[in-house]
Amino acid sequence: MRAAVLLGVLGIAIVAIHIVAMATPAMAQTFGVWYPVDLSEGHVQYIGRWAVAEHVKQAKDGLKFDKVVGGEMMMSIGIDFRLVIDASSTSDGKHANYEARVHERDWMDGISLLSFKPAK
Repeated sequence: MRAAVLLGVLGIAIVAIHIVAMATPAMAQTFGVWYPVDLSEGHVQYIGRWAVAEHVKQAKDGLKFDKVVGGEMMMSIGIDFRLVIDASSTSDGKHANYEARVHERDWMDGISLLSFKPAK
């Protein structure tokens, strides 16, 4: 019983260390607070591209990713992203901004699309 509890605590500690290591020093201080994303970071653009592709799988509306133009991220049990994405329609080529909510759990190799809608 004690061994199981110790292993559980150790697992939680490893996850917490991994999350803090992924964060910038300023972000590592406070969990649960939204911080601006770095638009030049490749991983932010990857998450935006993934969100559009996942949305297209579900909605079958043929959007095409252009780039992430804004957003925020929050450290929690994983990383939550609120991204503003520029995408275009494959039918008429018109560009529009969309808001995507994505949750990433790096240690579980998982990404979930929580919502995808036209930006206000």
